[in-house]
Amino acid sequence: MNYTQNEKIKQVDEKTLVVGVDIAKETHYARTFDNRGIEYGKVIKFKSNRDGFEAFKKQIKEIAEITGREKIIIGIEPTGHYWYTLANYVNKRGMKLVQVNPYHVKRAKELDDNTPSKSDRKDPKTIAMLVKDGRYAIPYMPEGIYAEIRKAYDIRETINKKLLVVKNRIQRWVAIYFPEYKTVFKGIYGKASIITLEELSIPIEIIKLSAEEIVEIWQKEIKRAVGIKRAKSLIEAAKETTGLTNGLEMAKYEIKKLIQEYKMLEEEKAELEEKLKRKVYKISGVEKALSIKGIGIITISGFIAEVGEIKRFDHAKQIIKLAGLNLRENSSGKHKGETKISKRGRKRLRSLLFKSILPLVAQNKEFKLLHRYYTTRKTNPLKKKQSLVALMGKLIRIIYTLMTKKKEYDPEKLLKDIKGPKRQSFLAA
Repeated sequence: MNYTQNEKIKQVDEKTLVVGVDIAKETHYARTFDNRGIEYGKVIKFKSNRDGFEAFKKQIKEIAEITGREKIIIGIEPTGHYWYTLANYVNKRGMKLVQVNPYHVKRAKELDDNTPSKSDRKDPKTIAMLVKDGRYAIPYMPEGIYAEIRKAYDIRETINKKLLVVKNRIQRWVAIYFPEYKTVFKGIYGKASIITLEELSIPIEIIKLSAEEIVEIWQKEIKRAVGIKRAKSLIEAAKETTGLTNGLEMAKYEIKKLIQEYKMLEEEKAELEEKLKRKVYKISGVEKALSIKGIGIITISGFIAEVGEIKRFDHAKQIIKLAGLNLRENSSGKHKGETKISKRGRKRLRSLLFKSILPLVAQNKEFKLLHRYYTTRKTNPLKKKQSLVALMGKLIRIIYTLMTKKKEYDPEKLLKDIKGPKRQSFLAA
């Protein structure tokens, strides 16, 4: 996967027809050029369906034949999900499809007419010129089990977003109708709490019952002993509540529906995670990666969903770049600006790694020591966030090594970064 810009430029020679395609929801626009940027034919307009794709293929094949071009390279600017079907069609027919960065398109479109305007005729040319200059990337479309894992993780993310919305609505309901509820239950989403909200709901219903009757309701679903002390606290809180007392009939209806939706989403999530785990365990090297204390199967699932087949990378640095964790520097003359991460990679992968490194720094002995060392060393001490970013890159390297080389996780190797005469005393502290 070591594909430099020079190698990309070499792919576009005098025998290559460059096709720039502006992707839209229903109708795409394309223009064709040679490797020097000379245009052939007129703008090609085609629908985003099989008939449209067939007509598009026929037209570019005819242009290639007339102009003596033996290779066709199709460049697109990824727009939402609208490019998936065209990419699938093109790849299955042996044609080469590449992507250009939308940021590059936005910056380059002023070169021809000195205006930032966008049009169906202008954008395909801008895309084609970027491809001609080697400013493109080969899109990765996972196949087989990797496609299944990515789709499963996408669904899980969607469920999590829905769950967050429902949880926020439940918390809002409690704050309006029963604000004292949180003094009785530490967490709203415990079993006894969920039963209470679904079965009893509003304070006026709670004070009608005795503590023993409330415990009996809880014990229908909770087999372990549930203290009567909490039931009494619930009744007292209901009596003293400052919550609203208007519209209680619909308020009761609302919380019941919210709890039902919450339970349904939790069941869907559990079922999906079980399917996801079974698929992820089929990937070679996963067991090795899970030997890192603090890394669970869901984290590895998200990592594989974003990265795909890990062996397609020649080095862990390529995954670091994919995550947008590679460093960039703003310097000019004698001025040296602050070095920051590029953030040009996959946002969800970067987010996953950040969420993973926080518990590692808190619970994993090696990562905890490294974090303390990076932030307290005398030479080039890092800020806390800089240290976390450095550890995210180190985590990528470890996972890459464990999964590709099938090595055992060795905490001692990780701690080799800690150097200096006081190394032993630092490790012993």
